[in-house]
Amino acid sequence: MSLFREMGEKNRKSYSVVISGLATHGHGEEALKVFEEMLERGLKPDDVAYVGVLSACSHAGLVEEGKKYFDRMRIEHRIEPTIQHCGCMVDLMGRAGLIREALKFIKNMKIEPNEVIWRSLLSSCRVHQNVELGELAAENLFRMNTRNAGDYLNLCNIYAQAQRWQEMSITRVKMASSGLGQEPGSSSVEVKRKVHKFVSSDTSHSQCDEIYEMLHQMEWQLKFEGYSADTSQVLFDVSEEEKRQRLSSHSQKLAIAFSLINTSEGSPVRIVRNVRMCSDCHTYTKLISTIYEREIIVRDRNIFHHFRDGNCSCKDYW
Repeated sequence: MSLFREMGEKNRKSYSVVISGLATHGHGEEALKVFEEMLERGLKPDDVAYVGVLSACSHAGLVEEGKKYFDRMRIEHRIEPTIQHCGCMVDLMGRAGLIREALKFIKNMKIEPNEVIWRSLLSSCRVHQNVELGELAAENLFRMNTRNAGDYLNLCNIYAQAQRWQEMSITRVKMASSGLGQEPGSSSVEVKRKVHKFVSSDTSHSQCDEIYEMLHQMEWQLKFEGYSADTSQVLFDVSEEEKRQRLSSHSQKLAIAFSLINTSEGSPVRIVRNVRMCSDCHTYTKLISTIYEREIIVRDRNIFHHFRDGNCSCKDYW
């Protein structure tokens, strides 16, 4: 932002880049302020700028603001909504738990909904545990023959949350029969110019013993902070003890432990994930940022999370 503020002359493109960047890093309200500043300077927004604005509203949970900007785009600035704008609106309503409203929006779209639209709805159904509309979104995706393993896995997770184990098993069989494999969730961290990748319950790293010893120390410290593992995040029909064991060695936790061992005290920790962060890892990382006085930056499939002093830039909305 300092570089942007120091620019002698700002144009529509520079404003659009900053708005999108702020949205991705979870600073939705600041992104909207920058957009309003752009308008005050007499710069006319285009469709790209509005994608950033609607994305900012979506990531920050600003539902009413998002609806107003969508109308403003169409009416005031006469920009016809693209599939990207519609996708932002479905994501906005879906994240907020307004699943039926999101479905109504899809049905009223002038553009034929594509796989991104239906996948956004499916993802929201998983987060808010809506089996009925999750099945509807999945059916549309399967009809499109998108061949995306994530669609099957999202539906499996919806069934697992509802403890509908038979439907979950049938969906997994369908996925396998379609020749689709599941890419394991992973967390990567760069230390001394080398990238280290971890998966859940990983024991392949050369510092495995040190990492798990560090995990044990972290868990001990977390007990004093009142941390309790959120076992609802484990979508398997297993005992509570086994669920806690599975959670304790999630890839993100292993990456954090490795970073704390191998980086200097007080330096930031930067992690990249290939899937959305679960709520247990989110709570865990907030507390670790306080205990070890570290800034922890995690880029998951959706946004950047900046953890500092027990808080996250996403304000627990992602």
